[in-house]
Amino acid sequence: MNIVSLNKIEKHYQGVHALKGVNLELQQGKILGLFGHNGAGKTTTIKLILGLIKASSGEVRIFGKDPTSFRSRELRQQIGFLQENVSFYDHLTGFEVLHYFARLKKSDKKQCHQLLDQVGLNHAAKRRVKTYSKGMRQRLGLAQALLGKPKLLLLDEPTVGLDPIATQDFYKRIEQLKQQGCTIILCSHVLPGVEKYIDSAVIMGEGHLLAEGNLDDLRQKAELPVRLQLQGDIALPDNLAEKAYWNEQGLTLKVAMKEKMAVLRQVLSLPNLTNVDQYLPTLEDLYNHFSASTPAPRENS
Repeated sequence: MNIVSLNKIEKHYQGVHALKGVNLELQQGKILGLFGHNGAGKTTTIKLILGLIKASSGEVRIFGKDPTSFRSRELRQQIGFLQENVSFYDHLTGFEVLHYFARLKKSDKKQCHQLLDQVGLNHAAKRRVKTYSKGMRQRLGLAQALLGKPKLLLLDEPTVGLDPIATQDFYKRIEQLKQQGCTIILCSHVLPGVEKYIDSAVIMGEGHLLAEGNLDDLRQKAELPVRLQLQGDIALPDNLAEKAYWNEQGLTLKVAMKEKMAVLRQVLSLPNLTNVDQYLPTLEDLYNHFSASTPAPRENS
């Protein structure tokens, strides 16, 4: 079942052509990474999914329904959202903030203490938010987004302000939500941090969808080389020597993806080889590749 479906979406506003024929489908229980520079169209896409704005043309369906229709209130109760820069009433305590949002969302208020505990804020539940650090506010924002056990979760730079341990705990929580059937859209500029958690990626630029698919699909489309790092007192044959160079790690081969297995077999047969490490193109490599022809505009969309 498609939880999110965008079909031929165009969006014009304030003299900006923010989205240009965007198609996107996301199935239940999947984690999608949504990437792009400022102005690429990510924020506009999120606002369309949330039902905050209407598309100029095309069709948006969330759980099979129009998120901007007059019946969308029930729909929004199934959606959780965490924006990049969270802001709360400073003079309320963490518990009071969460209790307030639980009432707005008509969620079970018993969840408040459970969620504060899950995000590591139980000890600060009775403290005013104005005493919270940026990381603590971000964790309170995550607790707010999880109210009502959402079936669709949108997270915009969710680990901003979190230390490495808190970030690891956050992604463990995301994995748990996925196992429970939650569908997640994750926007982040910290690409190495999200690479192993997403099922697929969408790379946007200037309102266009530049590339989409799982990492293996994107690697095939990008045709970026694989790096093989070799160790040992090795004499390379001529056909491999032309692909080799030296760097800080030692002798490296750059090999086309389609040649990888053949080159690996040849490398493994070399005398005096003590070790070989393989480095596939990373999400960051893929992002840079597909975004290379798309200059970053100055303003957000």
